[in-house]
Amino acid sequence: MAGALDAFTILVLPGWHGSGPEHWQWQWERAFPAFRRVEQDDWDRPVYAAWLARLQAAVRQAGKPVVLVGHSLGTSLTMLFALRDGAPELVRKVAGAFLVAPTDRDVRDGIPDGPVGFAPMILQPLPFPSMLVASDDDEFVTIERARVFAQAWGSRLVEVGRRGHIGSAANLGLWPEGLVLFGEFVGGLPR
Repeated sequence: MAGALDAFTILVLPGWHGSGPEHWQWQWERAFPAFRRVEQDDWDRPVYAAWLARLQAAVRQAGKPVVLVGHSLGTSLTMLFALRDGAPELVRKVAGAFLVAPTDRDVRDGIPDGPVGFAPMILQPLPFPSMLVASDDDEFVTIERARVFAQAWGSRLVEVGRRGHIGSAANLGLWPEGLVLFGEFVGGLPR
């Protein structure tokens, strides 16, 4: 996989509260120097406009085609960037998106002290290849709704069984299954 990664800038987009040491995103960042986290000023009180600005700056600075690795709220950030708010010249720099455990913002928006501005879920094809990884028992999105997202976005859907929100609580460690999926996905992207 390392050879395939050399062709891309890999940007990691954690969800609400960031991805700490128990999360596969954090572990991937430590294992693969090519992975670069898009840092946010406030992981605990996400405001979409601020998160979007950080993503746009990271894509702008990328010297290679970009692959986005989004988890949870990071998938909503990717979707809105790609389909509504991203500068076209920046969206064109994205070679693909690996999206894990989307959060259904149409259902979850408006939670007190929760994320602001990450809705609605736009059901249109993404302008780049994508893979969506979903769990059967995710508390933040039903598998049926994840299927709707995958179909609308033109994403290859991979259902991984009962893995909850596919985050820290799932105790996935380095998440070898996810690395295999990510490797397949990146390996299939045009260079």
